[in-house]
Amino acid sequence: MLFPLNSKHTKRKKNGPLALSPMLFMVGMFVLLSFICGGFSKVPLLIVFITTSVFSLFTLRHTPFEERLTIYSRGAGQDNLLLMIWIFVLAGAFAATARQMGAVDATVNLCLQLLPPSMLLPGLFLASCFISMSIGTSVGTIVALVPIAVGMAGPSGLTEPMMVASCVGGAFFGDNLSFISDTTVVATRTQGVKMSDKFRTNFVVALPAALLTFALYMYLGWGTTSHIAVGAVDYWKILPYVVVIITAILGLNVLIVLTGGILLTGIIGIWAGSYDVAGWLSSICEGIGGMSELILISMMAGGLLAVIRAGGGITWLIHNLTRQVKTVHGGELGIATLVSLTNLCTANNTVAILSVGPLAKAISQRFGVDPRRAASILDTFSCVVQGIIPYGAQLLMAGGLASLAPTSIMPFLFYPYILAFVMLMSIAVRRNK
Repeated sequence: MLFPLNSKHTKRKKNGPLALSPMLFMVGMFVLLSFICGGFSKVPLLIVFITTSVFSLFTLRHTPFEERLTIYSRGAGQDNLLLMIWIFVLAGAFAATARQMGAVDATVNLCLQLLPPSMLLPGLFLASCFISMSIGTSVGTIVALVPIAVGMAGPSGLTEPMMVASCVGGAFFGDNLSFISDTTVVATRTQGVKMSDKFRTNFVVALPAALLTFALYMYLGWGTTSHIAVGAVDYWKILPYVVVIITAILGLNVLIVLTGGILLTGIIGIWAGSYDVAGWLSSICEGIGGMSELILISMMAGGLLAVIRAGGGITWLIHNLTRQVKTVHGGELGIATLVSLTNLCTANNTVAILSVGPLAKAISQRFGVDPRRAASILDTFSCVVQGIIPYGAQLLMAGGLASLAPTSIMPFLFYPYILAFVMLMSIAVRRNK
């Protein structure tokens, strides 16, 4: 039997601390499994969310069990969440088909061809920025560029940690701004703002940080001489990225943008001989399959938060976290603190934004924080934290590909640190206005 959320059955006794206990349970499970599995990166997030979801159902003590399932299921299948999932599906398909057709290699060659040897280090950062902004995934960018960075390190005389760090920093830049990044999708959907509006708000902060980082890498790489052979640029293979970026900036619906990008990769890839029709379709399936875990986690996170909300947990948390908050400035710092602490625990910026998104929206509504600003803060600080934890997927992936310890890369990973400084300064400046 299904129980409407506005029926008499929903008049339940609420207990804020008990309703929030699933969040503590989730953190405990994550830490416990990290010890059992031998590291944060080896913890299966699906298992964490499944067990936490089961636990959460028992926190609604005065609610019929069937209604608890209904609350959870409605949260997992809400309209905004499903729309976000369709974007994940198409983004995965586009990233895979573009990579398979050689768009990544063509873009790298173009960026490196346009810059002299002394600009290899900042050029690699620039290439990473562009690619991650185009494909919407920092991990995918790192996988594509780190092997190239390691190969260039020896002949150029630059250290491997420095070259790898430039790739990782650029990957975070694009992931933070890309229209098809899962963090952008989650941040905008949870705050109810357009991607183009969030982009403009975020760009004001991210661009100065990127320029400062670029200048720093340019200084460190100045005087480098190299005879690295750069492959020929196939400009047609760059076209899908260019089209996706331009149409997204123009405000075209992201589902239409991605669908067009997928079709364009198919046309160009088949014409260029990168794959046949069967290979193109196989790449689409591969890309969609690669998003399956994120899709399931997103649905379970939606159901989990619905249960917490039904038990009064969100109301209780907002009240206690914001008792001392009196201003817009305090609200912005509160949102930044929430997403940062959550990201430290989960080591996943998408999950962190998804988990605290509803809380951030409530804070922004209560204290007058611009929703576009709230979405920008969520995405920015999750990006910052993801770049300063050695157990995050990005640094672990980069370290593994380069056979380096993540901690050896971090001293040269300037972008997240500068981005945090610029964003905190923007909050401080707005306070004085």
